[in-house]
Amino acid sequence: MPAADLPLLIEAVRMAGHVATGFVGKSAKRWDKPDGAGPVTEADLAVNDLLHKVLRQARPDYGWLSEETEDSSIRLGHDRVFIVDPIDGTRSFTEGADTWAHAIAVAEFGQVTSAVVYLPMRDLLYTAARGKGAYLNGVPIQTSAVTDFADATILAAKPTMAAKMWRSGVCPVFKPAYRPSLAYRLGLVAQAQFDGMLTLRPSWEWDIAAGALIVAEAGGAISNQRGASLRFNSADPRLDGVVAGGGLIHAALLDALA
Repeated sequence: MPAADLPLLIEAVRMAGHVATGFVGKSAKRWDKPDGAGPVTEADLAVNDLLHKVLRQARPDYGWLSEETEDSSIRLGHDRVFIVDPIDGTRSFTEGADTWAHAIAVAEFGQVTSAVVYLPMRDLLYTAARGKGAYLNGVPIQTSAVTDFADATILAAKPTMAAKMWRSGVCPVFKPAYRPSLAYRLGLVAQAQFDGMLTLRPSWEWDIAAGALIVAEAGGAISNQRGASLRFNSADPRLDGVVAGGGLIHAALLDALA
């Protein structure tokens, strides 16, 4: 089934890009979600509506989990579920930047089997199906082989580098970098533009699911911050942080974390 789902996801995500780029980021109507959950725009909702229609019509027996749809326990009764972030990096979108992404995954019994991450403004399409490898614009990609922190560039927000986050009381010496979209960060790790990434905040499944498979199929490793495997379509769709990278850097990050 993964190979059968992937063409559908690719078609849908390109349609999403066409819809989203029809809005002008800085002038798109926006408002803030309750409880400090961040901004949302009319573009997020338009993309969500499109994807829900296209994907559910094609796979009516799949469940649905999306950032922009009120969650329902109904999805827990489905063996397969779409996990969708209509626009990952909404703040970037509203600023008129080009680092926002669409992310779509299919999870089967908790494991992602097909995934796409698409940055329409950069014409970057990351794809993966379980057991079939990971690709960027149709070209195979592979995670970094860097082994030492001194040679590594790690995608991480500033709070992650606080001394209390690390076992030794000091953040390892690596080159830090940042991108606003978690899905894009995982794509960048998968293509070895960066050696690893981590976020220690609770992370929503829709931010991570697609990128998680892409990293794994690119030969990398990904887990929560305690080293446990990631599972999706959980009753509470939040993960206990995320650590990803080439296998040795992933292991080194886990070992260094408090």
